[in-house]
Amino acid sequence: MPDLSPRAKQILYACITEFVATGEPVGSRTLSKRGIELSPASIRNTLSDLEELGYLHQPHTSAGRVPTDKAFRLFIDAMMEVRQLTDAENKELLQRFREIEPGPNFLRETGRLLSDLSGAAAVVVAPKAETMTLRQLRFIRTLPGEVLAVVVLTNGTVQNRFLKVDVSDRDLEKIHNLLDDVIDGRSLGELRELFERRLQTERVQQDEVKKRAYALGEAAVAAADTGSDVVIEGRSKLLQLPEFSDAAGLKGLVSALEDDVAAIVRLLDATLASGGASVVVGREAGDLAGGQIAIVGASYSNQHGRTSGAVGVIGPTRMDYPKVVPLVTATANAMSAFIDRRPESRDEDE
Repeated sequence: MPDLSPRAKQILYACITEFVATGEPVGSRTLSKRGIELSPASIRNTLSDLEELGYLHQPHTSAGRVPTDKAFRLFIDAMMEVRQLTDAENKELLQRFREIEPGPNFLRETGRLLSDLSGAAAVVVAPKAETMTLRQLRFIRTLPGEVLAVVVLTNGTVQNRFLKVDVSDRDLEKIHNLLDDVIDGRSLGELRELFERRLQTERVQQDEVKKRAYALGEAAVAAADTGSDVVIEGRSKLLQLPEFSDAAGLKGLVSALEDDVAAIVRLLDATLASGGASVVVGREAGDLAGGQIAIVGASYSNQHGRTSGAVGVIGPTRMDYPKVVPLVTATANAMSAFIDRRPESRDEDE
């Protein structure tokens, strides 16, 4: 595929910018009024060349042209290297982010914020269970032979689980002291492996209190649940766009946001692997919403600095990428900073 000349890129980028703003096919006369110092005839010739190369498409009913997925991909790759939020945009994001209360609604509130700032739908993928970090674990006797395990995660989420075990209040106090020495700052996955490993040691097998403590800890961690895996906010914003005004477009959009959430999560998983921002445009997402949407995603990290979840924006292919890409990246960074990152260097020995 030949490289585009600077003139061709200038006209293509101007065409994309105009289409993003209006949603209407773009003609040479419109571009000549946008500061491109070329004659309408020269612009028409370049538009024709870009169409032959697969960067533009001309609807049958219009004299103008619309960018293809190939054009958006070229534009995004070039733009992602240079665009950042302005100081004012970053200040607004951080100010509104500080207003979000920690706790179980953190992900949903973050999604609402990102949807408001982007003008599109926002998706937040919760950390996988094994990456969630435990802050506190308590057991409360409820009935003979039963305790309530209260699991408190560092993101403020509290999980309650009933466990069948016969234990005295005196032993519970010892169990709490033992577990406090090992749980704080470790992820559920790390704790699951730690408890399993310690339960296999002869030293623990000969100590009934330690044996019971680690067995209870293992059971509580295994039962812990992170709640909803994915949150989508701002669906209604997409319904107002012309791309989804007809029956087919609306059906595809609703199917993507309601029935194909797993496909959206799989696309966002690519950001978990890359550790950075990614953009999927149109048919790059397969048949999702009939190839009419784009997904901008970025990963966020847990308190240990390890990638654990993703956040993104779902919008039309004519999304305002220069605005949305840095916005999603900044939101992911804000989420990472929001999560407690206390360093942990506890001794692994018993």
